[in-house]
Amino acid sequence: MKLIGVLGSLNVDLMATVPRFQEPGETITGTGFYTFTGGKGGNQAVASVKLGIPTMMIGKLGADQNGELYRKTLLELGIEQHTVQTVEHVPTGAAMIEVDPSGENRIVVVPGANYAVDRKQVDQTMHELLSCDVILMQLEIPMDTVEYAARRLHGEGKMVILNPAPAQPLSDRLLRSCTYITPNETELRILSGMDTNTDNQIKTAAQTLLDKGAQAVVVTLGSRGAILVTPHNTVHVPAFDVQAIDTTGAGDAFVAGFAIALIEGKSPVEAIRFANAAAALATTAVGAQSGMPTREQVLELMMTKTCS
Repeated sequence: MKLIGVLGSLNVDLMATVPRFQEPGETITGTGFYTFTGGKGGNQAVASVKLGIPTMMIGKLGADQNGELYRKTLLELGIEQHTVQTVEHVPTGAAMIEVDPSGENRIVVVPGANYAVDRKQVDQTMHELLSCDVILMQLEIPMDTVEYAARRLHGEGKMVILNPAPAQPLSDRLLRSCTYITPNETELRILSGMDTNTDNQIKTAAQTLLDKGAQAVVVTLGSRGAILVTPHNTVHVPAFDVQAIDTTGAGDAFVAGFAIALIEGKSPVEAIRFANAAAALATTAVGAQSGMPTREQVLELMMTKTCS
C-alpha cells in the first residue's frame, strides 16, 4: 500500500471574508468569520488522505486548545499522528486570512510550535519517513530542518517534493536533494530573482533552479494551470475551468494530487493534470481543508470538464 508522509506546519486558520481588501489604516466590516485547521503541511496531509492515500503527518502542536482541536481533526480524518509532537509553553501555529469575493486571499502566519520542528524530531521519525513512498515538505518550519530532512531522505533514495512557500532563498544543497520543486509564479520570481510574467520568463527562471541542481520544477499558474520544466523539455498543462470561491489551499491540493499521481505510476504531465483538477475543486469551497476534494470528485471533473 502506498503511503505519503508530510513533514511540515500545522496551523489553526482564522478566516474573515471581506467585501474588498482594505487600505492601510482603514477598518472595514467583514461578511463572515470561520475557524479552520490549516497550515501548509496539514493542508497537504488532509488533501492526500481525502484523495484516498494513507497519510502520515510529522510536525508539532502547542499544548493548548488549538492543538487539541487539530489532533481531533487528524483523528477524525484518519491521518497517522503519532509522529506529531506536543511542545509546552509555545502556542499552536496560527494564520489570519482575509478572502475577497473573487476568492483571492491575504494571509499572515504566526509559526508558533511549527518553529520547534527540528533535526531531533527528524531523527526520531526517520524510520517512519523512510516507510513513505513520497515525502512532502514546505517552508513553514525552520529551513535548517527542511534541508536536513531533504538531504537525509535524498541519500536514502526517497522521492522528496518541496513546495517552497513562503518563498525564501534555497541553497544549492537543498535543491539537489529534492525530486520536484513546486513554486507558484510569485515564489519562482523570489527564488530566481527574475521576472515571471510570461511563459518564456517562467521557463528561464525555472532553468536557474535546474542549473543549481533541481531535478524538475513544476510552476503553478492558478487559473492557467501549471508548467513542467525539466532539463529536457517544458510542458504547459492547462487548468480546469471552475467557479472559484476561495483559493486558500489550492496549491496544497495541487501538491498532494501531483504526489499521489506520481507514486501511482502516472507520468509527470499526467500527474499535473490530476493535480490541476484537485486544485481547481479546492477553490470551489470555503476553507483550505474543508474544501479538499475526494478522488471521486477529481476523476469526475477530469471526465466532464475541459481544460481552460
